[in-house]
Amino acid sequence: MPDDAAPRDAAEEASAFSHPPVDPDSTAVYGDHPDQVIDFYAPRQTEPAGAAAAPGLAPLVVLLHGGAWRAPYDRRHISPFADFLARRGFAVASVEYRRGALIPSQADGSADAESGAGGGTGPVAGRWPDTFDDVAAACDALPGLVREALPQADPRRTVITGHSAGGHLALWAAARHVLPADCPWRTDRPALLRGVVALAPIADFHVADKLEVCGGAAVQLLGGRDRFEERRPYADPALLLPTGIATTLVQGRTDVVVPQAVAEAYAEAAAKAGEVVGLTLLEGVGHFPLIDPAADACAVVAEEIAQLAW
Repeated sequence: MPDDAAPRDAAEEASAFSHPPVDPDSTAVYGDHPDQVIDFYAPRQTEPAGAAAAPGLAPLVVLLHGGAWRAPYDRRHISPFADFLARRGFAVASVEYRRGALIPSQADGSADAESGAGGGTGPVAGRWPDTFDDVAAACDALPGLVREALPQADPRRTVITGHSAGGHLALWAAARHVLPADCPWRTDRPALLRGVVALAPIADFHVADKLEVCGGAAVQLLGGRDRFEERRPYADPALLLPTGIATTLVQGRTDVVVPQAVAEAYAEAAAKAGEVVGLTLLEGVGHFPLIDPAADACAVVAEEIAQLAW
């Protein structure tokens, strides 16, 4: 890691998290749990939008937040980015989902085997199967909820996007039709998507595990080391190819949270499966500028979404 990588990452994170949360125009529920909600942002087009400047109904962006699938990070931290997209003419549906709970330390310092957490107290990455249950349920409920909450949206022009762990979930949601036949989340046909734009996604669990991305979050998400390989075929986007859905990855070259190698591994897996995946690499950009409305990288992300939506 370059000497200036950690300070630069900290500064980028501070900038991304410096924006106050933006309240949605409306919120709808897709289940009984408090986290089973979707925030809706109506298109406003108050900023120059380039390709996004088109009359009629607005494309719909389905947004999945990151935070290593851990409970402390919810959709509020990505609400300024949702607002940024709405101001550029998109209708936005920001999905919340159940994340990893706080696990108390064990008396002997060991972890609960199912959580996959290490000793000590801290948030675990995700819940199996709850995190996947929620994303699948939210995607299934969205068409009806959008008709009610966002009449300005054109569901025929839907792009799903997500950042970091949310980038993983976006890729996974677009690949449900290629899940194993015995998987309860499998669909019988591809989702009606114009495409996927995954931002610094945790897209290849083997490489993410090797690099210890987010403190072993991918292993925790799948329930621990003992379940990791068993559950990867149901959860790892790199094993769910080809999807037949246009996909672009946007990745900062100086990202030290989810390194470039993870995105490259997914793109290579797609190529081996006979699918071309776009990989946009941004020089001098780390993990957080991709969702920071104050960063130039954020405008690049909006343009990548527009390229698929229009």
